Formats: sequence, structure tokens, C-alpha cells
Amino acid sequence: MNKLLISIYKEMLLLKRDMGGLVILFIMPLCLVITITLIQDSTFKTATQSKIPILLVDNDKGEVSKMVQKNLAGNDSFSVITQSNGKNIDEAFAKEKVFDGDYQLAIIIPEGLSSGLKTKVEENVAKIMEGLGATDSVTAAKPQKITPKEVRLYFDPASQTAFKTAVKSTVDKMISQIETKSIYDAFSEQLGEESTAAFKQESYISFKEIVPMFDNKEQVPNSTQHNVPAWTLFAMFFIVVPLSINLVKEKNQGTQVRLRTNPVSYATVIGGKTVTYLIICMLQFFLMLATGMFIFPKIGLPILELNGTFFMMSLVALFSGLAAIGFGILLGTVAKTQEQSAPFGATSVVILAAVGGVWVPVFAMPEIMQYVAKASPMNWGLEAFYDVLLRNNSIAEVWPLLLALFLFFIGMIGLSIIYDEKKRAI
Repeated sequence: MNKLLISIYKEMLLLKRDMGGLVILFIMPLCLVITITLIQDSTFKTATQSKIPILLVDNDKGEVSKMVQKNLAGNDSFSVITQSNGKNIDEAFAKEKVFDGDYQLAIIIPEGLSSGLKTKVEENVAKIMEGLGATDSVTAAKPQKITPKEVRLYFDPASQTAFKTAVKSTVDKMISQIETKSIYDAFSEQLGEESTAAFKQESYISFKEIVPMFDNKEQVPNSTQHNVPAWTLFAMFFIVVPLSINLVKEKNQGTQVRLRTNPVSYATVIGGKTVTYLIICMLQFFLMLATGMFIFPKIGLPILELNGTFFMMSLVALFSGLAAIGFGILLGTVAKTQEQSAPFGATSVVILAAVGGVWVPVFAMPEIMQYVAKASPMNWGLEAFYDVLLRNNSIAEVWPLLLALFLFFIGMIGLSIIYDEKKRAI
């Protein structure tokens, strides 16, 4: 134990001599989490609170176009524009403005849509009634040739696919509702109000989102709850760079040889580094939590609410820190120069973060990358943080991820010891 304490003291002295690097380990993730959360939170507010102006060209002037305009105006996401400089806009004007990037969307309602829909529905209803034998109340009508109509949508070429899909779904839903109402009205006209009075037009099926509950309050994930755990992991794994550099320095300066001349095992040296850098990882974690709880509300960001998960969050941070330290020790053991360890360490951490879902959510990745993400220790730590903070899981549900992080640490340390012994045997 005394040898381990001395080893820890030695690591503290090394870190003390590089205060600039130590400060970067705390300041860099702090700046990252604030910047990224500000960007994502602003994007979220823009998408949910601000209305998107869209152009609507009404060539129909009928009931259908009025209902479409009414539904769009009642949608919290859109602001409908039908005139420019006091004049009704036409399709050519709308197309030019959208393709120039002035607007994201233009909806063109074709001429004769209302009358064509009414005629088509009445014709179909008449055929149904005639087939049911209600010929006494249905006047046979000669089928008319009705040309199908299409509602044209112009999108800004820079619009995202997700936005296009959402708009198409919204418009399709509106048209379907209008067609359904037209069919109902046609049946009412043919059968009479008394025959259709028993039918209800209210929707039978509805949708309700169920979200996790904490203390009988709905818990909706926000930008803070996603970014604080993600960038805490990034900060922890970034200690790979100074840790590997210190190991390389010890090898090149002969410090490691002098240490091995003493009755000190390599495992003791590694133990000292592990404890020292684990303290740094936990300090990083507590700093990020404090930022989310006290600084974020001051700059207009959502506050980080732990809801009694502090102990479990700390436990996840502990095992994540061990995984990061194990990776740094292996890199420092294998690398021969600082020029090898520093660039490779920084690049590998960025790749692990990208693959693990720190930047882009795993569900948004291609299918093959979703499988690759499961191999990243950052993904294990991130999922464990989300399980605790967002899903309110206990240790019984989180332990497989914690075990994976711990086994990763043991594997990295084991490979470091084996590699070091083989190099000395040569």
C-alpha cells in the first residue's frame, strides 16, 4: 500500500508540473458542453416554437382549399402566406421563391379540386347505394370522366429529408380527412340526416405519448440531459492523451528503468496512474454536473435535474473513467514516441465518440454503423448514463454495461502488462 501511495504521489507531481495541460482537461470539455448544448437547444426551440413560413397558391377557390388553408393556419409549425405586395401569389412566383431559398415550402392546390372531389365521391356513393338496392332514392347518373388532381409541393433544395417527410405526412393526413368528410356528407345527403344521425364523426383512434415519470412528474429529455453525459464521456476519454504522453516520457527519459530497479512491480506503477487519473475523471464529472445544474440556467439553458440519480450517475462515471484509463495506459505502453501517442490518442477518442453516439444519435446512423457503435466503450457509458438519467433504471438493469466497461479496463491493463513483459524479455 505504501508503494502504491508513493506511486500516486509521483503522478501528482508530474501533473503539477503540467498545469496548462491539466487546466485544458477541465476547460475544454466545459466549453464543449456549453457550446454544443447552446447550439442544439436553439435548434430545438426553432423547430418547436417558431413557425415556418410557407407559400400557398389556391387555384381551387373551393371548399377543399379552404379546409387545407384552415388546417395549415391552425398548425403550430406553419405560417401560411397567400399574398405578396397585396396580390395573390401564383405558382411561378412560389416556385421561384422556394428554389431561390427564400422559403422552404410552397403548396399548390390545383384548379377544380373541390368540384372534382365532390363529383367523384357522389358518383361512388351512388354506385354503392344502387348496389344495395336503394334505387328508389338514388337517381342514376351518367358516369363522368374525372381527371385525377395532384397537390404539388415545392421544397427548397437545401431542405432536410426529415422535414420533407414530415410535411408530406401532414398534407396527406389533411387530404385524407377532407376526403373522408366528403364521403360522409355524400352519404348523409343520399340517406337523409335521420338515417345518419347515429353515426359519429369524432375520431375513434387517438394518440397519446407516454413519457417516464419521476416523482409523479413527466420527464421529457432535453438538450441538457443528452449533452452533459455525452461530453462528460468525451472529457474522460480525452485523458488518454496526457496519460499516454506521460508513459512515453517515462520510457524515453529512463524514469521507468529507475523505477523497475526498485522492488516495485509494473502493476503498482499502473495502479498509481489509475488512481490518480480516476480522481481527475471524477472531478471532470462533478464539474460537468455542476455546470448543468448551476451555469446552464444562468444562460437560458434547461437545468440538469438529477431526480435522485446522483449515486448511480457517479457509479457510471467511475466505471467509464476506468475504461478510459485502461485505453490510455495501453496506448502509452505500446507507443514509442510522443509523436505517436498524442495524435493517435486524440484521433482515436474522436472516432470512438463519433461511433459511440456522442455527436450523432445511434438510431440516426446507417444500420451497419449501429452494430459498429456497440463496440465502442463510449457507447456503453453513454447508454448507461441514459439508462440512469432518462429511464430511471436501477443497478439491476445497468450492471451489464458497467461490467462491459470494467472488463474493457481489465483487458486493456492485461494487454499492457503482457506487452511490457515481452518487450523486456527481448
